[in-house]
Amino acid sequence: MSNSERKTEYNIKYAKDKLKRIPLDVQKEKYEEIKTAATAAGKTVNGYIKIAIDERMERDANTQYSQT
Repeated sequence: MSNSERKTEYNIKYAKDKLKRIPLDVQKEKYEEIKTAATAAGKTVNGYIKIAIDERMERDANTQYSQT
């Protein structure tokens, strides 16, 4: 087995063990907006969405603590 095949096998195993896919459907126009914003920020669409989720979760957590 070549190094390339071992790397591919490792990547597949890693993805199965450590990652969870989240399907996300958006209208084509909305995708283009997201892609434009991601490109302007120097990010991939996937990376941009992950950052947006993290920021929202942090904001929600901070709001939750300030209300108690």
